[in-house]
Amino acid sequence: MQNIKRIALVAHDQRKQDLLAWAQFNAPTLAGHKLYATGTTGKLINDYSELAVTRMKSGPLGGDQQLGAMIANLELDILIFFWDPMTAQPHDVDVKALLRMSVLYNVVMACNRATADFIISSILFDSDYTHEIKDYSVFLP
Repeated sequence: MQNIKRIALVAHDQRKQDLLAWAQFNAPTLAGHKLYATGTTGKLINDYSELAVTRMKSGPLGGDQQLGAMIANLELDILIFFWDPMTAQPHDVDVKALLRMSVLYNVVMACNRATADFIISSILFDSDYTHEIKDYSVFLP
């Protein structure tokens, strides 16, 4: 993992304002990294902050799966996903798949603001970091 991180920003509808506030507060730090987001979240951050975010499709239209593919291709380092535990999501299977891929590929992941705060304030955040990916080749035919 290079010192310039590739960070995905995702939020369910009821958490978008929380993620926007977090991104605005941390904009000076985030600006030095490559940012990606699902469609609506990315538009919100692009419109209401100084941050440049590469937008994927909206989550329910495949954006979560696009980010999952980036993780599988080792193209993302960190997932900041403010998810809403109180509202059922029509694309819940996609959300679970994205979280599964993050764990499978040992991607740094925050699902709430407290964890995101700890990640962004870590001495490792702006440093090179070698993370291990478990060898799952025994599961291949």
